[in-house]
Amino acid sequence: MTGAATTRSGTLMVVEYRLRVARRFLTSSIFSSIVTPLLYLVALGVGLGSLVDAGNGTASLGGVDYVRFLAPALLTAAAVQTGVGEASFPVLGGFKWTQVFWGITSTPVTPGQVADAQVLFIGLRLALGSAIYYLVLLAFGVAGRPAGVLMIPIAVLTGLSCAVWVVALSAVLRKDGQAFNVVFRFGLVPMTLVSGSFFPISALPVAARPLAWISPLWHGNELARAAALGDWRWWPGLGHLALLVLLTGLGWWLARAKFERRLVV
Repeated sequence: MTGAATTRSGTLMVVEYRLRVARRFLTSSIFSSIVTPLLYLVALGVGLGSLVDAGNGTASLGGVDYVRFLAPALLTAAAVQTGVGEASFPVLGGFKWTQVFWGITSTPVTPGQVADAQVLFIGLRLALGSAIYYLVLLAFGVAGRPAGVLMIPIAVLTGLSCAVWVVALSAVLRKDGQAFNVVFRFGLVPMTLVSGSFFPISALPVAARPLAWISPLWHGNELARAAALGDWRWWPGLGHLALLVLLTGLGWWLARAKFERRLVV
């Protein structure tokens, strides 16, 4: 293959590399994508949900059963967690442990293409996981209306809107990734709790609600619920979508810049 051809297809070649590596863990990934939603739906949707529904808690949920309120958010939250996970240590490893990125960029493949490949691979990973998750929700009877299938691309976009920033972070870390512990404990977990995943943000103290408004996950949750429950409103929906696209675009641009800065010798 000529250098020019390699340059044109460089991104896809790096994506193929990551797919080949991920193939080793395909069985465990599919298994967790099936078991995780089942456990959450049974424990929270059915177990906790029976208490919420019995206590007239559905009034605060717009008259929707708790399990139907919860299901779309489980899908988007899982996408965010998966995306951040794939963007952290696996990407850092390409710089620090396997150092495969240095070898790749010694060919005509550019650092920007390596960065693009990481984002595209994460998108594919999220699409597969979200599709399996959706099928579980469908089998459980909580996938909502036919438009509920739109939860899949919504979850992918929500996951990417967070993951691209972690890809950029991975490109600047020099140590063993201790910063990821901060991201997981003080970023990912609190965001999941305050983003209306398990209860509406109206239940939060007024002073804490802005934390939900700036969270990508809240915007993803709102879009996913609108798709599943048929409660689409144009202006809020377009606002949620625009913010997620903006965050993804800015984070992707930053990731490319950080890859180019680190890998260009």
